[in-house]
Amino acid sequence: MTTSREVRLKSRPVGMPTLDNFEVATVDTPAPGEGEVQVRNSWMSVDPYMRGRMMEAKSYAAPYEIGKAMWGGAVGEVVASNDPKFAVGDTVLSGMAWRELFNAPAGTLTKIDVSKIPPQAYLGVAGMPGLTAYVGLLKIAAMKEGETVFVSAASGAVGSVVCQIAKIKGGRVIGSAGGADKIAFLREIGCDAVIDYKAEENLTKALLREAPQGIDVYFENVGGAHMDAALFAANPFARFAICGMISQYNSAPKPVLNLGFTVSKKLRLEGFIVSDHADMQPAFMKDMSEWIGSGRIKWRETVDEGIENAAGAFLKLFSGDNFGKMLVKLS
Repeated sequence: MTTSREVRLKSRPVGMPTLDNFEVATVDTPAPGEGEVQVRNSWMSVDPYMRGRMMEAKSYAAPYEIGKAMWGGAVGEVVASNDPKFAVGDTVLSGMAWRELFNAPAGTLTKIDVSKIPPQAYLGVAGMPGLTAYVGLLKIAAMKEGETVFVSAASGAVGSVVCQIAKIKGGRVIGSAGGADKIAFLREIGCDAVIDYKAEENLTKALLREAPQGIDVYFENVGGAHMDAALFAANPFARFAICGMISQYNSAPKPVLNLGFTVSKKLRLEGFIVSDHADMQPAFMKDMSEWIGSGRIKWRETVDEGIENAAGAFLKLFSGDNFGKMLVKLS
């Protein structure tokens, strides 16, 4: 047996989660069984979607169970293997975050190449958030060259990749974020116009100022005032890729005041879950590897260290204290 630690959901949050909703437990991990691989995690991801898994409500994925370790994206190193496809020292991607050490069937692990892409990038720009940006912009919103694209939470793990892919594909990009540092980053990655929503009294007026000819694509990460502004500024036949509405994850939904424009402007609003679009993974990895290699994609990370700080890292997603992809580095 090898001692390890894991983070469990202690109670279901009501409203904004707190540290009291989580607990760190010490467990014994046996040697891997037949066909299993033992992995020691080196990086784990915390993501906004995890908030939804903390509720009992039926959704596209099963909720976390009280008193059991949670799950999510993680990168680790193989320390023991009972499967010929994996050797000690291999770096693997899994869905077994929130724990330091685990055993898993070999078929649930993906070996990754870290010779050109940093391992933690497979949890961000080259992982689920990057694929979400790629699918949402190019498939769901079907962005075309020359179009104006508005992105909320544009400095985040998903939004920043959306902005850069849109520029690569010949779009005019307007990014919204909060605070001077994040606005500076949006300019660094090539946004044509930026909106510091924390400094604006009226987000709709700010968007119309930066997009006097209207917007053709909106990548939705926030909801609330951002959605209302996008609806008001949308051109006829604009497309909205609805990825997330983080402003409403911990509170009751607020009414969308401008929803009537969906009819008069003949808009298309489509929500999506990236796991339904695994067929785009090969094209995404091909393009993203080339873009990273050529320096066309940049990213930021916020890193907290230690499994004991994982819950606190998760809470930063809702306070705005993270910059770019939020990660936990495990010893």
